[in-house]
Amino acid sequence: MTRDSGPTPPSERITSLDALRGFALLGILAINIWVFAMPESTLINPTSYGDFTGANYWAWFVGHVFAQNKFITIFSALFGAGIVLFAESKERKGQDAVRLHYRRTAVLIAIGLLHAYVLWYGDILVAYGLSALFLVFARDLEARKLAGLGVAFLLLFVGLRLFAAVTLGAEAIGGSWAPSEAAIRQEVAAYRGGWLQQLDHRVPAAFNRQLAIFESFWQIGGTMLLGMALYKWGVLTGDRSRTLYRRLVAAGVVGLGIVVAGVAYIRANDWSADAALFFLQFNFVGSFLVAGGYVGLVMLYAKRRPDGPVTRAFAAVGRTAFTNYLLQTVIATTIFYGHGFGLFGYVSRVEQYGIVVAIWAVQVPLSVLWLRYFRFGPVEWVWRTLTYGEKQPLRLEK
Repeated sequence: MTRDSGPTPPSERITSLDALRGFALLGILAINIWVFAMPESTLINPTSYGDFTGANYWAWFVGHVFAQNKFITIFSALFGAGIVLFAESKERKGQDAVRLHYRRTAVLIAIGLLHAYVLWYGDILVAYGLSALFLVFARDLEARKLAGLGVAFLLLFVGLRLFAAVTLGAEAIGGSWAPSEAAIRQEVAAYRGGWLQQLDHRVPAAFNRQLAIFESFWQIGGTMLLGMALYKWGVLTGDRSRTLYRRLVAAGVVGLGIVVAGVAYIRANDWSADAALFFLQFNFVGSFLVAGGYVGLVMLYAKRRPDGPVTRAFAAVGRTAFTNYLLQTVIATTIFYGHGFGLFGYVSRVEQYGIVVAIWAVQVPLSVLWLRYFRFGPVEWVWRTLTYGEKQPLRLEK
């Protein structure tokens, strides 16, 4: 039995891919901050809690139009691309790619479960891991078939949502869209309390999100399949022409228009639960175009300044994305939850963005500095060590 060789060394990494991952990871915090700082329902219905007038309305509007679903779409696509990239790397070395993929994914799911139940119910790692268990078998399909399958998944997801909206109306989303005042008060009290008190909300919220994976698989899986296709086409690695990336940017502008139309629609319907599922689909569809626009922008910049400080900073965050994702949770829950500073429910939407910028100001230089001395982020090192079954070298050899 041959020993599993280690992960891809830093010298073989794709800078543009890492930069895109770092860009997406930082952007995700701009939306996750809403549910770190306020009740869960504000993620889909901003009118359910807190001041929603003046500057706070516009803070939500900018976040919704430019960030909500956009960065997580890029991140999901990159995770799909990572499945293909990992398998190709292992197969080139003559290793059992599927066996290593399953070990790697099992570790990811285990860390995700700890993240969800110990720290924050909004974990995405479990959903990614469970989806990856199945999607690995699509890795050898040609890009055109992967893209077609991904689009089919996404159309099924939208179709199911629209069918629910037409047949059930407000009943399809009512409890999530407009929870009772008592439920909101209970959630606020839980997160202003200690760690044990937080479990009253965190455990059922995490469990319900994991049950919903059976529905959201079509969304997550479809996006991952598109990511596999885009990787094989060279779109995510900066290998395509500047013309293509400019076209993606133009498509992103169209996507912004669709998302803004969705805001106009829900406002015209007075933020009613009857209109909510239709409103969410405007953003869902528009987000893929806007995410494509962001991919175009990052790739154009990375082509122009492949060794520039911005590209290298994003790439450093991307190379330590697993660590940085969990670090965002640790910092934010310390700020907002009762075991830390207990600011849950007190911080306005405008002020939340100040905290986002402050966290970025910690993560970006810390990532760059860390990688001057180490090969991987600390969580990445644990992940790789458990995947390969032997301790990986962490320090860079000078």
